[in-house]
Amino acid sequence: MSATPIAPLLAAVAFVFLLAGFVKGVVGLGLPTITMGLLSIAMPPAQAAALLVVPSLVTNVWQIAARPGPGALARRLMTMLGGVCMGIAAGAGWLTGGASHVVAFGLGAALFVYAALGLLSVRLQVTAARERWVSPLVGLATGLVTAATGVFVIPAVPYLNALGLEKEELVQALGLSFLVSTIALALSLGSAGALHANALAGSLLALLPALAGMGLGQWVRQRVEPAMFKRLFLLGLLVLGGYLSVRAGLSF
Repeated sequence: MSATPIAPLLAAVAFVFLLAGFVKGVVGLGLPTITMGLLSIAMPPAQAAALLVVPSLVTNVWQIAARPGPGALARRLMTMLGGVCMGIAAGAGWLTGGASHVVAFGLGAALFVYAALGLLSVRLQVTAARERWVSPLVGLATGLVTAATGVFVIPAVPYLNALGLEKEELVQALGLSFLVSTIALALSLGSAGALHANALAGSLLALLPALAGMGLGQWVRQRVEPAMFKRLFLLGLLVLGGYLSVRAGLSF
């Protein structure tokens, strides 16, 4: 029996989730940015976001559970996490609205900005007094960006870096932020009919390479200095974000 045209796509999806899981295992993030960025080259962003749901849920629970005591951190970030939910609810339908070239342009821009900030080593500092009112605003902005692009790193990741958390605590905070964003995004996709049975089945299958990649990445993380790896990751995102933005811009 000859291979069907779907076989190369399935292989590509598996590779993307394996790569994204590996990066997440090493640096604590990268699953949504890599999967949305790469899969959006071959499919509508809403379809890519639906495939992301189960792997993102499970890998972020794994990331949170790897360190004890997430309760105190969750309470500290409560207003930010609430803002994320509000932002995604306010932007419900943006990702599935049919203007895929607009979503792709926004996705590319978000990836480009995030990578540029990381490569430029832009480090902000947020004092405890400012955290009280900045946190919900950052959450709201992150939710709106997530609703439009399916990526939940801007501005949440730079903000969490600005709180002065220690390394493992930061990894856990990222996991909490991504988990809440994933749940809220899944509810938004479900209300729009984009998270149907076939999409959930595909997302469940994508979990296997994502977990394999994350396990390998965590093994590597214990043995190498992740700084250079993260720089290469950001360079790749910069190129990918620029490509998606330019390609989508030509469609206007």
